[in-house]
Amino acid sequence: MPNLRDMIQSWVTDMSVASILARLRKSADGFGRANDGNIAVIFAIALLPILTFIGAAIDYSRANSARTSMQAALDSAALMVSKDDSAGNLSAASLTSKAQAYFNALYNNTEVTGVNVTASYSNTAAAGARIVLTASGTIATDFMKIAGMPTMNFGTTSTTAWGTTKLRVALALDNTGSMADDGKITALITASKNLIDQLSASAAVNGDVYISVVPFANVVNIGTSFVNSGYIDWSQWSTHGSIEENYSCGSSNQAPSWQNGYNGTMKCGTANNSTNNWNGCVMDRGTSTPPGTASGPDVLITPPTTAANYYPADQSSYCPTVISPLSYNWSNLKSSIDAMTPSGGTNQPVGLVWAWQTLQQSAPFNAPAEDPNYTYKKAIILLSDGLNTMDRWYGTGSSWSSNVDDRQKLLCDNIKAAGVTLYTIQVNTGGDPTSSVLQYCASSTSNFFMLTSASQVISTFNSIGTSLSKLRIAK
Repeated sequence: MPNLRDMIQSWVTDMSVASILARLRKSADGFGRANDGNIAVIFAIALLPILTFIGAAIDYSRANSARTSMQAALDSAALMVSKDDSAGNLSAASLTSKAQAYFNALYNNTEVTGVNVTASYSNTAAAGARIVLTASGTIATDFMKIAGMPTMNFGTTSTTAWGTTKLRVALALDNTGSMADDGKITALITASKNLIDQLSASAAVNGDVYISVVPFANVVNIGTSFVNSGYIDWSQWSTHGSIEENYSCGSSNQAPSWQNGYNGTMKCGTANNSTNNWNGCVMDRGTSTPPGTASGPDVLITPPTTAANYYPADQSSYCPTVISPLSYNWSNLKSSIDAMTPSGGTNQPVGLVWAWQTLQQSAPFNAPAEDPNYTYKKAIILLSDGLNTMDRWYGTGSSWSSNVDDRQKLLCDNIKAAGVTLYTIQVNTGGDPTSSVLQYCASSTSNFFMLTSASQVISTFNSIGTSLSKLRIAK
């Protein structure tokens, strides 16, 4: 059988107040005319608590409805205030004033009086940033005032939290010779520094955002500090030439010339060369046999623990600026970007795999440890102004190589499978075809950008920065 509370709630729901009172009057009249025993007296004594009980259900229903609509308005106000004060720069008074204004625009229950809204901001390592809004109000009762309760007070709270997500971003930036044309390298330098400012501004504390910078051409420069690390393969290295510039290891040092088909030879290895003269550049990893369609060390981030996974030194004359590992030293990162100069052929995979490598908590760069109290979002931005023209095995450096693209697709598959978000940008000021591999590598169609002027680089980086900031505050 249904209990008394359920019956009353059903009755209150199905009947208006006027209807309830009419039925009670009818029942009272009947009891009043009864002349058997003490029915009238008993009913008179019971009438007040019955009315109070029924009235309490009605008043409670009204108050609950007012509270529900208050909660909805407060939730919306909390979201808007947290957007305004994501960095925690507003004073306590300004924060509460904004919260009250947003709430007043959303809450229109005229029965509620004495509405008050307060807001507070906090930011801790364990909980991240949060804003807590509290609202309260009073509603006049229709029936409970009979029992001495003329009003009912109620309130609610709403909390928004963010900043429990930390962001790590690697910039793989084309420094090839063609970047000197049409103002591209200048625009790239400006855009990259602007992005650093944009992302660093979203960091409440040091370590919220880390950024690495990986300039690339046909090779990358990991820095001469690794000369004695044990990670370097010196077997095809010489200070007299470069494997990627038509040299091969031989018994003598001979520059390319028309007599030898524009091929050169060089005496390789540390027995013939002093590592003190190494410029810090490395080629794609892998064996002497050109890679096929299976994943090899050139498209993976396998730590350099065995000779097969060491980084092959190369004395390229097109050695770009040294890689800057993950850091929140914004001035140092900007100085590294300012030093970029364009030269060499296009090898997007070598820049991309090293950008991925900077995000790893393993050799050679050993990214900072991750705090288990946080979620980490990782992203790579790859910008190039042209098509792939060469790597360690394929291409001439002057025309497109589909083989390099094929290797890059394997690399991008591995990066995306690891949960890293990929943004790709083609700065096409020379009328090149759209890069199918850059389109393929982007994490989504909206993450690929085809630009036709250098000036678009700045606005595109700004757009990506906005996307990354949202990625960081997502909880």
